[in-house]
Amino acid sequence: MNRSPISDHRSPIPDPRSPITQSPRTKIRTWISAARLRTLPLSVSGILVGTALAIQEGFFNAIIFAFALCTTLGLQILSNFANDYGDGIKGTDNDDRAGPMRALQSGIISDREMKKAMIITAVLTLIFALLLIYHAFGSDNFLHSLLFFVLGICAIAAAIKYTVGNSAYGYRGLGDVFVFVFFGLVSVVGSYFLYVHALNFEVFLPAIAIGLLSTAVLNLNNMRDQTGDKKAGKNTLVVKLGAKRAKNYHYFLILGALVALLLFAIFTKTSGWGLLYFLAFAPLLLHLKTIHRNKIPTQLDPELKKVALSTFLLAVLFLITAIYF
Repeated sequence: MNRSPISDHRSPIPDPRSPITQSPRTKIRTWISAARLRTLPLSVSGILVGTALAIQEGFFNAIIFAFALCTTLGLQILSNFANDYGDGIKGTDNDDRAGPMRALQSGIISDREMKKAMIITAVLTLIFALLLIYHAFGSDNFLHSLLFFVLGICAIAAAIKYTVGNSAYGYRGLGDVFVFVFFGLVSVVGSYFLYVHALNFEVFLPAIAIGLLSTAVLNLNNMRDQTGDKKAGKNTLVVKLGAKRAKNYHYFLILGALVALLLFAIFTKTSGWGLLYFLAFAPLLLHLKTIHRNKIPTQLDPELKKVALSTFLLAVLFLITAIYF
């Protein structure tokens, strides 16, 4: 995968050879494309689910919710910028890529400009994280504040190191671990803890589900780009597994998320309208049928949107059931 750990939907960047390439409007459009706004709904899914779990136990704080969203959005945009920068300077983004032309690849944005944008985004994200920690714990829970501060620093570092540097873990097949941990466990369990200041076993099951589905988006990206990644020396998990085993792994990710939520429903004795969020698995099961039949990896691009939006739908329905049922 030659972009953000959790998504890259097609949004064309103007051809740098075009006479309008360097116009202010084109520059702005390219920055928006580099931020990849379509990846943002998936990135906040964990926050929505964690908030829903807290609401079910009678806890909610609008300020915490707002700063949690801002922090997560900042991390996602930082990750998008960093992946554009890392893959761009390594030459991974080239004519062999199956996806759209990237910002550095287009020549419209320079590596220096992208690096500056990364620094600004990282600083803003850290500020949001500090405000989130302050409003969640105040000055009375130093250890909790310290823990979340360290988590925030780790999340920022992980967003950057996915493709940046000689030891970029995205080039060693470890991107799946990053996505599962930060977009699943940390996002859901962490946001829940910010409200409740306590943990219980059940909250880990929806966190696992969101983590697996987010990882499935990454796996789709890597399945689509397997040929180009292999040529560029980017050893994603798909490159290491091969096409057939990557499909089996994808089945496990989707069905594993379903099983995790079924167990959650059983342990929490949820019934009736409280199970509304399972509707989000209808398009996901149809998606698995498409994956099974697929023979041309580059045709998987539309499936990215299907999985990402289905995960976001799941999170929204989960929040609705917490509020109304």
